[in-house]
Amino acid sequence: MPEYMSPDDVAEMIPGMTVTKLAQLRFKGQGPKYMKPSPKVCVYDRADVIEWLESTKRTGTKRAEEA
Repeated sequence: MPEYMSPDDVAEMIPGMTVTKLAQLRFKGQGPKYMKPSPKVCVYDRADVIEWLESTKRTGTKRAEEA
């Protein structure tokens, strides 16, 4: 069964993340998948947050297009 998280929960889970930064990522379409069951409610599935976080793994600081 999915574990739903609020933006506060997600921000607490990821060091350095803030609720404001999550909102910016949603606006840009760059963050973890989320659901909007109503206009003022945003929830995340914990598995989606972990999947997104894992997708950001890097082995170096060089940008891919420079490689």
